[in-house]
Amino acid sequence: MRTGVIAKKVGMTRLFQADGRHVPVTVLQLEELQVVGRREADRDGYTAVQLGAGTAKAKNVAKPQRAAFGKAEVEPKAKVVEFRVAEDALLDVGSTISAEHFVPGQLVDVSGVTQGKGFAGAMKRWGFGGLRATHGVSVSHRSHGSTGNRQDPGRVFKNKKMAGHMGARNRTQQNLEIVRTDVARGLLFVKGSVPGHKGSWLTVQDAIKLPRNENVPYPAGILTRDTVIEETPAGLVDDAAVHEIPALPGAEEVAAIAAEQEAGALPEATETNDAPAGDTPAGDESKEG
Repeated sequence: MRTGVIAKKVGMTRLFQADGRHVPVTVLQLEELQVVGRREADRDGYTAVQLGAGTAKAKNVAKPQRAAFGKAEVEPKAKVVEFRVAEDALLDVGSTISAEHFVPGQLVDVSGVTQGKGFAGAMKRWGFGGLRATHGVSVSHRSHGSTGNRQDPGRVFKNKKMAGHMGARNRTQQNLEIVRTDVARGLLFVKGSVPGHKGSWLTVQDAIKLPRNENVPYPAGILTRDTVIEETPAGLVDDAAVHEIPALPGAEEVAAIAAEQEAGALPEATETNDAPAGDTPAGDESKEG
């Protein structure tokens, strides 16, 4: 099990494939992502790495945290997160993780805090239909209606869908695809949307429900002085993340399908019991004069 990363949400844009199709992506940035601590089994009882991202002013950091950053010989970080890892995936303190930690075509899980919506009514928060907007309802069109029972039980049940604080919840978006990485700028391009607002901190990890991609670096994508940073074409999806469109049916297949549809649409011959012209149906004897 590898470590995850801490990323900052930059915003959304779109990338293009060679055939002209566009892919909506969310841009995540790895900002000064370094290892600030490690937990070992013989000393701490478990194995994990502690990562720090961003930069913070020393005066805004508590004294114990300043001491920890000084011991690790790294600048004070704005965000610190601990990730559980396997024993062979422990990283050295001070190592810098680059965008090469993930590869195009890989699926990841992105966790963060959703956008806060403040106090919301039942219709916006839960999708209720509301009350009648005609006679009989007075200034209560968007209320949620009755909430409790009679004297028994004499209270409102827990988890009742009512008005309240909406958003600002910890949520994880699973199985999102990495369509491109930019090592020079430390960017990850993730297909689709992720939780949080612009500028919020997110955690990105390998998809837990799927096996790890065989092309990812293990134990991590470490940025060293010998790392060669190659410029990638701007605005294009990496070839590893391109999915081909199923081939469209040819002219012969289309003609065959049309012929089958026309044959099925013809009315079937139905048997009719037409009586001879001279014969008339016998009347009901019970109704005769």
